[in-house]
Amino acid sequence: MITSSYPVRVTARLDPGVSRGLWLVKWLLVIPHYVVLGFLWPAFILLSVAAFFAIVVTGRYPRRIFEFNVGVLRWSWRVAYYAYGALATDQYPPFSLREKPDYPTHLEVDYPPHLSRGLVLIKWWLLAIPHYLVLAFFLGGGFYTASHGAGQLDSPWSAGASLIALLATLAAAVLLFTGRYPKPLFDLLLGMNRWVLRVAGYVALMTDEYPPFRLDQGGDEADSRGVTFPS
Repeated sequence: MITSSYPVRVTARLDPGVSRGLWLVKWLLVIPHYVVLGFLWPAFILLSVAAFFAIVVTGRYPRRIFEFNVGVLRWSWRVAYYAYGALATDQYPPFSLREKPDYPTHLEVDYPPHLSRGLVLIKWWLLAIPHYLVLAFFLGGGFYTASHGAGQLDSPWSAGASLIALLATLAAAVLLFTGRYPKPLFDLLLGMNRWVLRVAGYVALMTDEYPPFRLDQGGDEADSRGVTFPS
């Protein structure tokens, strides 16, 4: 059980009827999403730079830029959840930046009313270095999310050697032979992806709250009052 709520919240449910073999061709099925994200992420980068200067001057993250950037993270996460970031659903990801209540995973980021003008100068490169080391372990050669900072952000699940992708493929292989997706692997993968997304939100300047060094496993999150954010 997660004991505190971070401003970047990720919830998910494991689809009970995940196909034994569809995962073998999902790399092909998600190509249209990769094409669209290939345009969205450069926009994310440019708008993050604009948000950087806005925060330095005003202490606020422009609301429209914030909503767009959260949408890009949300879109990327849904694609990763469908594909090789989890392989935990066969429901095709929607082409949308908006939250979709009927999709099996959700990403929400609390809008900050005020951000530190000083922290914005160092949090995305200096303060996040310890997390970059963890994410390098999780994402391997595909690690671009945070290590390039707010000026060079890329998709958290770019192509390359990845422990997350390896574990997702292992879960799919078990599914192929047994017809069941192993729940312990699902919980672990959600914890690792949740860590990635929390750091992504932090280095994209969406929060001043430092990401916890904590592998919060499972599909649900709960706040400090014990109120669960359902998947």
